[in-house]
Order: sequence, then structure tokens, then C-alpha cells
Amino acid sequence: MTGARPSFAAAFGAVFTGQLARARAGAIPIFMAATVQSVGLVVLLKGLVDTSSDVTEQSVVAGSSVTVVSFVALNLLAQRFGALKASGALDYFGALPVSPAALITATAAAWASFTVPGSILVAVGGAAFYGLPMGAVWVIVPVVVLAGISLAGLGALLGLAAPRQEIATVAGQLGMAAVMFLGLVPAHRLPGVVQGVRAVVPSTYAVDAFAAALKSSPRWGTVGVDLGVCVGVCVLALAASAWAFRRAVTQR
Repeated sequence: MTGARPSFAAAFGAVFTGQLARARAGAIPIFMAATVQSVGLVVLLKGLVDTSSDVTEQSVVAGSSVTVVSFVALNLLAQRFGALKASGALDYFGALPVSPAALITATAAAWASFTVPGSILVAVGGAAFYGLPMGAVWVIVPVVVLAGISLAGLGALLGLAAPRQEIATVAGQLGMAAVMFLGLVPAHRLPGVVQGVRAVVPSTYAVDAFAAALKSSPRWGTVGVDLGVCVGVCVLALAASAWAFRRAVTQR
């Protein structure tokens, strides 16, 4: 007789712990690469931004901070799930007595958690480097959590939906490049068509929320709305990746 399926919280805790232990082995090089890349963006763009516009400086700092998240959560998870699918390891995860939603959410949270220190470092250092107000830099914490989970869900979706592992790898890298570009460039400086593309990229709302918090007089209503959209995007991204997981398992 089989036992009852564990609750979502219990399943989440078990998978989160396991994935955290698995990811920890490569956490240091991942953390260093993602952080150094974003610090380089902050420094290199100093000579190119419009110093007469706080909006541009805020976008650079906010976009660079979220780039740390995209490097790990989107790019690496797309590669990881693509590799799991190609090797047949999804059968093991599919046989576990946990719901796909708990599996995907816990995996996304575990991998995204490694981006928190780097994002905070880039956010604080970038704000100081550009002379931006530091009073609301704490907003980077919910921004990293929400952007990390939504991008990790998107990365899992790309890895699971791609027909081949190589395509999943390329999709993850292209996705990371798109997140970086659309986060660094202020929305009003993009062509209309590209602004439409930006509106459907999950991380841009996290970037906008943090950029708004870096103003001398933050509009907290705007910050709250952008973070609220991030919550909705998290739900959609995780639901889509859970569906892709069930589909990938049943098709094998």
C-alpha cells in the first residue's frame, strides 16, 4: 500500500534541501562569474551613461543587479533541465511522490538563492558608485527573490520544452542576453516594438521596481505595482514550467 503524497510544504522542503546541496558544489564559481560580470557592467557603463539623467544611472544599477539573477536562474536552469531531459533523469524526478509544482518551485528557489549575495553586492556597490540614494536599496531583496523565481521558472520551461539539449543551452544564453539588454536600457529609450517585447520579459518589472526605489523620492505605489506584477509572473512561470515537466515525463 502506498503512502499518502506529502504536502506541498513538505515536498518543497525536501526538494529544496536536496537541490541546495547539489548546487552548492558549483556555487562559488557561479557566484563569482555572475557577480564579476555585473560589476564589470556597472563600471564599464559609467563612461557611457547620460550623467544628466538619474533614470539612466538607475537603470544601469538595477539592470546589472538583476543580471546576476538571470545568469544563474535562467541560463543555468535552462541547461540543467535540458540535460536532465536528455539523459532520462526526468523519469526519476517524475517517480517521486511530489507534485510537479513543488518540484519546480523548490528547484527554482534553491538555484535562485545563490544569486542573493551577488545581487546585493552589485546593488549596494552600484548605488554608491553612481551616487544614488541608499535609503531604499533594501528593495533589492524582494526584487532578487521575485526575479530569481520567475526567471528560474522560465529557465526550467526553456530546458523542458526544447527538443534537444543543445537548443536548451542556446535558448538559456539568448534569454540571459535579452534580460541583460532590456534591463540595462531604460524603457523610454527603446523603439516601440522593443518596448512591447520588454513588457513580456519577467525580469523587467523587477528592474523597474528597483530603479524606482533608487530615486531621491521613491514612488512607493509604483514600486508596489511592479513587485505585484512580479508575483503574478512568478505564478505564471512556475505553472508553465510545471506543465512542461508533466508533458516531458509523460512523453518519454
